[in-house]
Amino acid sequence: MPASAYTACAAVTAELGPYGRTRLTRLRSDGPLALRETPDGLYLVGAAAGPVGGDRLRLEITVGAGASLRIRSVATAMALPGRGESVYTVDARVEGYLDFAPEPTIAVRGCRHRAVSRIELGAEGDVRWLEELVLGRHREEPGRHVGRIDVTRLGVPLLRHELRLDASARSRAVLGGARAVGSLVRTAATAGPHAEDGLTVLPLAAGGTLASAVAPDSAALRRLLRRAEEGLEPVETASPIATR
Repeated sequence: MPASAYTACAAVTAELGPYGRTRLTRLRSDGPLALRETPDGLYLVGAAAGPVGGDRLRLEITVGAGASLRIRSVATAMALPGRGESVYTVDARVEGYLDFAPEPTIAVRGCRHRAVSRIELGAEGDVRWLEELVLGRHREEPGRHVGRIDVTRLGVPLLRHELRLDASARSRAVLGGARAVGSLVRTAATAGPHAEDGLTVLPLAAGGTLASAVAPDSAALRRLLRRAEEGLEPVETASPIATR
């Protein structure tokens, strides 16, 4: 999608600076996508409500070789109904290390939202990528939500993962009574296949691990994903990377 088609487009570039420390050489906020640098890392701050139906939001992330970037958000995001579908695209190009773990998104009743994450890894690129979704507010039927994660290393697909959810019988068959769903991708950690109530851990064929979980609420979801991550073992797919 050309840049002119987006309602807002924010960007950050992290590069390895002097003395082995990461520095941000580009930091651009736009519309509801506000970026704030802190000693803990980079935070997404909602400068406006949304995403609202009709919004086209994009976040561009670039992490250079040897650099390390931690991205969080200060609050949950609410996908709201409006004029048509809202789309939030995150494009990440990673030569170093990226830890991306914002707060959950809530699919509000009546919304039509699509979240797309596209991650391009270099030879030594490594990501920890966490996405969590809450299906509606308290005692509310959720809107429609499509979430997709694509991870590629040097042109070779590592992961193609998509989940389509709404209030239909098909979604209820997938989730049962769960009100929260999430996934964790680790490209430099692995574990054998594992499944328990609400949690599935799968090694990726080209390296790395995908953990997927469903739970009655966001707190239980996070506990499941944390348990999955604690069971992972690091693998030597990248050289040592400086940390912030």
